[in-house]
Amino acid sequence: MVASTEIRAQADALRTELERHDHAYYVLDTPTVPDAEYDRLFRELQALESEHPELITPASPTQRVGGQPSPELAAVHHAVPMLSIRTETDTTDEGAVAFDARVRRALGLDDTAPPIAYAAELKFDGLAISLRYESGVLVLAATRGDGSTGEDVTRNVRTLRQIPLRLHGDAPPVLEVRGEIFMRRDDFERLNAAQEAAGQKIFVNPRNAAAGSLRQLDPTITARRPLSFFAYGLGEVQGWALPDTHSGVLDALAAFGLPVCEHRDRVVGPQGLAAFHARMAVLRQSLPFDIDGVVYKVDSIARQLELGFVSREPRWAVAHKYPAQEVATRLLGIDVQVGRTGAITPVARLEPVFVGGVTVTNATLHNQGEIDRKDVRIGDWVIVRRAGDVIPEVVGPIVERREGDPARFDLLAAIDHTCPECGSHVVRGEDEAVARCTGGLFCPAQCKQALRHFAGRRAVDIDGLGEQIVNQLVAAGIVKTPADLYDSARVNAEVLAGLERMGEKSALNLVKAIDQSRETTLARFIFALGIRNVGETTAKDLARYFGKLDGLLEADEAALLQVPDVGPVVARCIVEFLAEAHNREVIAALRQAMRWPETEAAARPEAGRFAGKTFVLTGTLPSLRRDEAASMIEAVGGKVAGSVSKKTDYVVAGADAGSKLDKARQLGLVVLGEEELRDLLSPADASPPDSQAVLFEDKR
Repeated sequence: MVASTEIRAQADALRTELERHDHAYYVLDTPTVPDAEYDRLFRELQALESEHPELITPASPTQRVGGQPSPELAAVHHAVPMLSIRTETDTTDEGAVAFDARVRRALGLDDTAPPIAYAAELKFDGLAISLRYESGVLVLAATRGDGSTGEDVTRNVRTLRQIPLRLHGDAPPVLEVRGEIFMRRDDFERLNAAQEAAGQKIFVNPRNAAAGSLRQLDPTITARRPLSFFAYGLGEVQGWALPDTHSGVLDALAAFGLPVCEHRDRVVGPQGLAAFHARMAVLRQSLPFDIDGVVYKVDSIARQLELGFVSREPRWAVAHKYPAQEVATRLLGIDVQVGRTGAITPVARLEPVFVGGVTVTNATLHNQGEIDRKDVRIGDWVIVRRAGDVIPEVVGPIVERREGDPARFDLLAAIDHTCPECGSHVVRGEDEAVARCTGGLFCPAQCKQALRHFAGRRAVDIDGLGEQIVNQLVAAGIVKTPADLYDSARVNAEVLAGLERMGEKSALNLVKAIDQSRETTLARFIFALGIRNVGETTAKDLARYFGKLDGLLEADEAALLQVPDVGPVVARCIVEFLAEAHNREVIAALRQAMRWPETEAAARPEAGRFAGKTFVLTGTLPSLRRDEAASMIEAVGGKVAGSVSKKTDYVVAGADAGSKLDKARQLGLVVLGEEELRDLLSPADASPPDSQAVLFEDKR
């Protein structure tokens, strides 16, 4: 039966009343009716919509919870990128002073110009979210993701009663609201207590709990999690005359019925910023939610537009953090973890200690260089800090409490230079801080990463072999290396159809995609191997230069350095990768399963006077383009590398040379200008390069 005009009006009135009560309870924290009365109104609306389904709208309060779990979180392209903001590392008042000085400098203001007005807010420790309202109705909610593309979490966000499904008042045609989803500390504690009582996962901290709750595939799970929300900015806007100030924008969002944090202020000049930072530091511990700093934004929207962006950060905003929380505890031991990229990370095993709202038992030591620099030894009393109030790290030892003279920790010696996961060799480059497992194609710790990279669109391109399928194949022990993908006894339609969310048709399509990937190119195959620092361009250069895979497999470091655009770092990575027997075994198995056209090796350039000499170009030369200078060097047998190392022979520096020049000076390398480069390479001087270098000793 079609609803009458009277019934429609009744349903509209109930929705309006329930939305008003939701706003009062969840946003203003001032309930206007008893729970029993709210429940009565809710049931009445449910009954009307049940009898007249045509009355149901996405914005109805009854639609906050319900529906079947989603098979996946769809990708969402942000119309306006969700960019991050710069973090001011100086946690003192000078951080505020530095930001104000940068802003004034960018605006061209001298000391006589009046102080700038800023909007000062809290920096919430949660998950950034974008809410898209069209004609006042919530139609889309998406996570930040990589800033350009996030995940569709609309169904889950609808369960948050703090977030209005329909905006109050005269809403514009399109209004994207940016804000933070977080979990209050008291809600977090209650959730963990309930999880523990049910024998389920205990969350580490409120931020992790909020992120995990929001990204659930089943919205009914999200609905049971106590999430909160604050709005703090805008994305895409259509058909709305923006207020003149950011403070005005936040006032307008509050008027639309969106929750906006009360702890905000409009301040003037660096003194006003520093005062706000200090006030919030005092208030921090009494807040019902976690913050790790405050945010300053130029209040004038016109000035924000004038300042614009640098890289992917706005010039008109900065995050001013607080000093991380620190405690002392004992270092019981140092364990080793193998990351998905093969990085070997030492992890401090600690006597449990409470810091920053969580109990910490492990903390990162980053790498051997950090252990040496901090002089951390097993048995030490150490200071532990939650960096950014999230990641625990060891700051350093309390030397005066050290007992005896415990041995220094040697990471490579502790693991006998072998990967604890796969037994492959572990190497650490002379200019690198991180030790790495060389068994990229074989190591279980790197297996998932290796498979996803191998199957990628720019590699061998196995359509349909995404992260979820890879995770299942690895977890079930079906696939251990990329070569296993081509073993029909392991991977076939029957096996694939048995995986979660894989029907018969999807399984057949994936088998077909795997078969199609057997035909590839040498360049794609080399790139697919996942050799560190070997990207698509380098893989093409290697394929073009050697023509055949055997040529690459047989090449030593000297031969690799003859390949265009292959420098010492890349050459060393290739040699180390191919020196590992496990990798060669996988490559041999892949050669049996795959095919690609091969050619004769490219003609080798004749050795010139500067054969074996490595140059690095940095900065802007007066008259030579970078490619022109490189061609001149290569014409006489020299090689141009992209990074400075001890093996660099010459650094050619122009205007605005940066860190490469600094490193060259630290290493005592020969630094040349454009004219000196021309003189060095001049054919009129036939003396060997080692002799010529003497002419430039004063450049060291």
